[in-house]
Amino acid sequence: MTAERRRERAEVGGLVAFARFVVCGGGVGVAASFAVAALAGWLPQVPWVLVNALVTAASTLLATELHARFTFGLGGRATWRQHVQSAGSAVAAYAVTCSAVLVLHQVVARPGAVAEQVVYLSASGLAGVARFAVLRLVVFARTRSASATEARPLTVAVARARIAAADPTGLCRAA
Repeated sequence: MTAERRRERAEVGGLVAFARFVVCGGGVGVAASFAVAALAGWLPQVPWVLVNALVTAASTLLATELHARFTFGLGGRATWRQHVQSAGSAVAAYAVTCSAVLVLHQVVARPGAVAEQVVYLSASGLAGVARFAVLRLVVFARTRSASATEARPLTVAVARARIAAADPTGLCRAA
């Protein structure tokens, strides 16, 4: 990858990143919903909750890779830390959507399918916006300094070299 291409990837703006997030995350989400329905029909002996959990885990891994490579312009694979943080944000979004539907069922005795979908999709949209912010500002943030990502232990030799570089008289005690 050329230096120009890397610089271009590093300059992904918020609006472009959000559009990519919607396309990548939304595309994976739609594919996952079809996968859950297909697998649940194909494997009726497996509980739907387990099928949903497996597909959710796989789709979160895929979406995290897409977000690292394309959405946020990093151009490389996601790290384990990014996968874990992304999974945490996905679990939080899942909890928000489930809670919204549960609240609906507490408020309305027998909500229709349209009401459930409106509540679910509204909660999912809000959770998605919050998830985008977490992924952009925390998980895939580029503001980490090189020293924070490549921390090296401070040894006596490194400390002496730093002192000597800062104070040339430190090289020779007689000076």
